[in-house]
Amino acid sequence: MLRCVLTALLAVPVLVMTAPAAAQMQRNFPATALRGELVVTQAPEALVNGQPVRLAPGVRIRDANNLLVLSGGLTQQRWTVNYTLDTLGLVLDVWLLTPSERARQPWPTTPAQAAVWAFNADTQTWSRP
Repeated sequence: MLRCVLTALLAVPVLVMTAPAAAQMQRNFPATALRGELVVTQAPEALVNGQPVRLAPGVRIRDANNLLVLSGGLTQQRWTVNYTLDTLGLVLDVWLLTPSERARQPWPTTPAQAAVWAFNADTQTWSRP
C-alpha cells in the first residue's frame, strides 16, 4: 500500500516557480503609490524619507517576489519602496522594489507631485507636466 502511494506521488508533476519566472512578473502599482526610502525603526514606528511615520495595523508589505513579509524582519534596514497611505496617514501598503522597478523614473515622492503628474496605469509610468 505504501509503495502504491509513493509511486502515485512521484508520478504527479510538480510546478515550481523559478527565480527568473518570478523576476519577469510585472507588479501593477496604484496611482496613489508614492516612492520613498523606508526604515522600520521599531514596528509600528518607521521612517519614510527620513520622516517619522506609523505602519497601519493592517499594513501589507510585499517583497521583490510579491510575497508578504513581516515588518519585524525589516528592522533597521533601508529599502527603496512604493507605498500607500490610509485615510489617517498611516502606511498601509508597501512594495520592496526590484532593480527594474527602482529604475522607473520619474515616480512621485509626495502627494503634491502625484496630484499634478499624469499616471499611465498600463505602462506603470508617470510623466511630469
